[in-house]
Amino acid sequence: MTQPSERGSWQQTLRMVAWSLIRIRNGARHREDQRSVGIVPLMFTALGAVFVFVLALMALVHWIA
Repeated sequence: MTQPSERGSWQQTLRMVAWSLIRIRNGARHREDQRSVGIVPLMFTALGAVFVFVLALMALVHWIA
């Protein structure tokens, strides 16, 4: 387990979620990120990213229709 001071930054968590959403990820880099990113920030970042994605889709549909 890593120390709290060695935990990944929010930007690293966001980058990890973004790459995972489009399913392009280097295996070694993914394992490195998994060791350094906490599960709770990862969950909230992933939920926020999905929420923003859904809002963007809804705005696109509203703009087209």
